[in-house]
Amino acid sequence: MGVFADRLVAAMQGNSSLLCIGLDVDPALAPPSLVGREGWIERFALGIVEATRDLVCAYKPNLAFFEALGLDGYHGLRAILDGLPRDVPTIGDAKRGDVGSTAAAYARALFDVWGFDAATVNPYLGWDALEPFAAYSDRGVLVLCKTSNPGSGDLQDLPTRVGETTMPLYEAVARRAVSEDLHGNLGLVVGATYPAQLARVRSLAPQLPILVPGVGAQHGDLEASTRAGLDESGGGIIVNASRGVLYASTGEDWQTSARAAALKLRDRLEAASGGRKGASGRPAAG
Repeated sequence: MGVFADRLVAAMQGNSSLLCIGLDVDPALAPPSLVGREGWIERFALGIVEATRDLVCAYKPNLAFFEALGLDGYHGLRAILDGLPRDVPTIGDAKRGDVGSTAAAYARALFDVWGFDAATVNPYLGWDALEPFAAYSDRGVLVLCKTSNPGSGDLQDLPTRVGETTMPLYEAVARRAVSEDLHGNLGLVVGATYPAQLARVRSLAPQLPILVPGVGAQHGDLEASTRAGLDESGGGIIVNASRGVLYASTGEDWQTSARAAALKLRDRLEAASGGRKGASGRPAAG
């Protein structure tokens, strides 16, 4: 098991949680009392962290939301990463994928400059494009496999010939991730909107961590996805929620509302994993 996976398991056990919170800072949704004030980006995101740090196994800033805010977004992201608790892993949701020196530059940016513990990557250009990321053996590399959006099947479900077997492309990606996991630092991304496919991916990749987005605004099935994605130890999935926690309230109670939303999700995840062991290694509540 790689360093990122070890840190992830420690956070899951420490907080008895499979919940990841996506830090998608959007001025159109954030509390109006904060937006526009100096330092509001980090003040808002770190306020969410302060309210939820004992309820999560990871935080996942989505770089697009910070890039869209220009220099203020970059400064805010730097302050957020510097202020996050050291015992909770960070996932840079960048979905990068490119060839040669460009891929290496993306990897340096995400891991050396920003300092993320893991990053999401796109395998569409082939596995050589992911090698610069995987070479960081102490960092996690989460490969897009079956994404949560409705159009994911346009390409990801296409029949693909692998040897003598025909399978959907997302299955080929999962199989290849297992065979390429030389440093024990690869994982997969499968949306909660496709629990049956998630179960299939888990059967193909029994030991890889799986990031599961889509349980909030995209209406993925939290309980079915949790049961489908758990590994044999009762963990192995990182279930992400963003807007439903961050923007649970835009009033003065935004922090307490975010905590209440995160606590509800954490407890639902623990209950859903109760058929096996919970993330802490103990029978889950519920």
